[in-house]
Amino acid sequence: MDYERIKNDIKTGIEDEEKIEFQKSKILKKLSATNEQWSSYRWQLANRFTRAEDIAEILGLSQEETEKIALVGKTYRYAISPYYMSLIDPDDNSCPIRRQAIPSVHELDDVGELDPMDESGWTPEELITRRYPDRLIIKVTNQCGMYCRFCQRRRLIGEHDTHASGEKLQNAIEYVRRNKEIRDVLITGGDAFMLEDEAIGWILSELRKIKHVEIIRFGTRTPVTLPQRITPGLVNTLKKHHPVFVNTHFNSPREITGESKKACEMLADAGIPLGNQMVLLNGVNNNKYVVRKLNQSLLTMRVKPYYIFHPKTVKGTSHFWVKIQEGIEIMESLRGRTSGMAIPTYIVNGPKGLGKTPILPNYLLYIGEEKAVLRNWQGKCFEVENSV
Repeated sequence: MDYERIKNDIKTGIEDEEKIEFQKSKILKKLSATNEQWSSYRWQLANRFTRAEDIAEILGLSQEETEKIALVGKTYRYAISPYYMSLIDPDDNSCPIRRQAIPSVHELDDVGELDPMDESGWTPEELITRRYPDRLIIKVTNQCGMYCRFCQRRRLIGEHDTHASGEKLQNAIEYVRRNKEIRDVLITGGDAFMLEDEAIGWILSELRKIKHVEIIRFGTRTPVTLPQRITPGLVNTLKKHHPVFVNTHFNSPREITGESKKACEMLADAGIPLGNQMVLLNGVNNNKYVVRKLNQSLLTMRVKPYYIFHPKTVKGTSHFWVKIQEGIEIMESLRGRTSGMAIPTYIVNGPKGLGKTPILPNYLLYIGEEKAVLRNWQGKCFEVENSV
């Protein structure tokens, strides 16, 4: 099989640990820091890379490359945690971590929209996005551990990290309380885990007082970009309010490191189901073997591949866009070649808030009153009875 021949060339962060450790040592030396400091998410946040010159020093970039980063920074903010910076392979110009973290002049292309999903048009209360009858999103902060270059909410990043005020959060929670059909609340941002444990605990406690709220979910990329944030204190806060679910966002096998694995396992050990929402990105993961390696590796640390999102047409991200056919081909390549647990749902978001729409390869060829004709993953056709 082709995959068996090349899968070892698609390295996870664990499999390329030696190079990552070397980059980590360079960063620690530059920042005059210790391993103990490295393990603190507060230190990681306080020492994010926000200057083109510092990034250039770690990655060995040319003056021209440095100037391009600075130029993009005048329009779109960037900040990279020391941890995530250590994952970038300085010898690989096409490194998937580099593409996700380092500003590109392609971001200045005037294509797309800042809010293609029209979140502002689906906001019945400040902080809330509601597109479906029984669930909604509460955006609690604009802060992230690292600002992804493909972010769908880059319009909200601004110049400063800002958490939602207590008054605005209370108003959002009151909206949930008034609307008894809401059974599912997703807390996101930015990154929901950028809030302090106490603030997260308060939000959870308030939502748990609402009888019709059945489940609470968090959207966070901290296990990927800032795994130090997954602390015993945070985990204990979350598990007091079950059922709590966490969806994270691994896009590349290289993001699977010893530290990210530990973070996910701490959450899983607390009884928190984990899902992964990968965004299909040109030059990062639009490759059927990369996605298979990623999804199989995620399962080993108890993270269920949940969604593959087709990239949204956000302004400044056109260099990440792919054709829908690429997503379908990836889905086709997974079925029958890996377990069903490693097969997510491929989702295209309808523009202007029309919602998540699944796309599948066409296995149903014909359906009539008495029979249906289908094909399997190998392309072999068969009939089944379609009668009572």
